[in-house]
Amino acid sequence: MKKSFLRAGPDRTQTTRQAVQLAFLALNIWIGIEFYRFVLYYETDGQAGLPQRPPGIEGWLPIASLMNLKAWMETGSLPSIHPAGVFLLIAFLSIAWLLRKTFCSWLCPVGTFSEYLGKLGRKLFRRNFKLTPWLDLPLRSIKYVLMAFFVFVVATMSANQILAFLGGPYGIVADVKLLNFFRTLTLGGVAVLTFLAVASMFVQNFWCRYLCPYGGLMGLLALASPLKIKRDAALCIDCGKCAKACPSSLKVDQLVTISSAECTGCLSCVASCPVDNTLYMSLAGRRKVPTWALAGGIAALFLGCVLIARSTGHWQTNLPQRLYMELVPRANEFEHP
Repeated sequence: MKKSFLRAGPDRTQTTRQAVQLAFLALNIWIGIEFYRFVLYYETDGQAGLPQRPPGIEGWLPIASLMNLKAWMETGSLPSIHPAGVFLLIAFLSIAWLLRKTFCSWLCPVGTFSEYLGKLGRKLFRRNFKLTPWLDLPLRSIKYVLMAFFVFVVATMSANQILAFLGGPYGIVADVKLLNFFRTLTLGGVAVLTFLAVASMFVQNFWCRYLCPYGGLMGLLALASPLKIKRDAALCIDCGKCAKACPSSLKVDQLVTISSAECTGCLSCVASCPVDNTLYMSLAGRRKVPTWALAGGIAALFLGCVLIARSTGHWQTNLPQRLYMELVPRANEFEHP
């Protein structure tokens, strides 16, 4: 006979996660504003005040970061163009490896927007929709196919090719081109973003679940993570609330250990469980990991990599102002080599 105890007080897991989400979103908004001011200085011939270029913008250049990481591993020397992105990539990959795919549900601004669009959809339509398995499974494979393509392309490039690419005009202003994409959206760009936004209201985390190659890479690394969601079958009352709450549509109520690459460590299942200690994040299957420790681990890995980059002189991209003055206003003229 099962002996279960209903939760004594309110669950704090989602409050903690949302605080981390919003803090990281605010950081990215600040980075975006500062980078826009930096670009504006060169577009107005120095008439606007010159802020320091925020190296954190390189976190939005994962392919360039992967290229730099490959060149660093091959030559033993980190390239000087966009070095901060490498340390941010290492931080995010380390988080996935050690703390599951929490980058996606705790830090990623795109994931945060997608999640809140899903909440908006639930308010508007009273529910989110789930695709049938015969459609869901092949769509989920898209992000892994895209991930494999990008990893293959970077892996087949030599260090010299990478240095030539990133040291050329296109590589230097890749961040400016990303900004310009959003500043001068074409009709096609508006249509794609509108589709993704609407799809995310109907199907929770549509972009993250089906199309994000970065998330695919994080998920594969998370398979080796020592952290996993555990379910105590002896305490479970089989209410099914955990499975309904899971944004990845995992059958949490039927599993003892949730080790899927699709699990983002969002703890939504834990928060939805009405019985104390039935669902929890576990370290190596033995020790319960409190939410504050998970949040602290994410912050420690992220800030630790940033501090290492800054202390070793691998944080700033140091290029002459005259080069930026020449290239930034002409960023859209440079095509992919």
